[in-house]
Amino acid sequence: MADAPRARKLAKRITQIVASALEHEVKDPRLARVTITDTKITADLREATVYYTVLGDRIDTDPDMVGVAAALNSARGVLRSKVGQQTGVRFTPILEFVADTIPEESRRIDDLLARARAADAEVAALASGASPAGDPDPYKPPRDADGDDADGDDADSDADGDADKAGPGAQR
Repeated sequence: MADAPRARKLAKRITQIVASALEHEVKDPRLARVTITDTKITADLREATVYYTVLGDRIDTDPDMVGVAAALNSARGVLRSKVGQQTGVRFTPILEFVADTIPEESRRIDDLLARARAADAEVAALASGASPAGDPDPYKPPRDADGDDADGDDADSDADGDADKAGPGAQR
């Protein structure tokens, strides 16, 4: 078993090697717009999963994902031999190519954010002409300086009207 830093370093190196080989050495026109986004490698360094995306001319154009997957699978042996030559590991990892879902997820998140902005704008438009429910001043009025409430009640007086005269230590 390899340690985690070594596996991360090898995964990064595999990403660089595969991207460079796709750009300069593999001459398949279906792979012209392929971008390698990430590589994950198992702890025993035997299998590497290479994630890729296919860039279109515009955001709304869908590339031929089936053709790209077929082209990557046909170039798998050449790419694995390049990885083996340039990494120098005892066992060259088996490469598996998986389409990355980041572009679709980012579009979905952008759509959700646009809907949230529209809903916020609608709420702000409704709130601009609204008035608060209930009393205009829902808080109790402040007490006067002599301890009386603003409505005339003395909070410290007993039911018979006498104020407490015994003091704090007296029993009742």
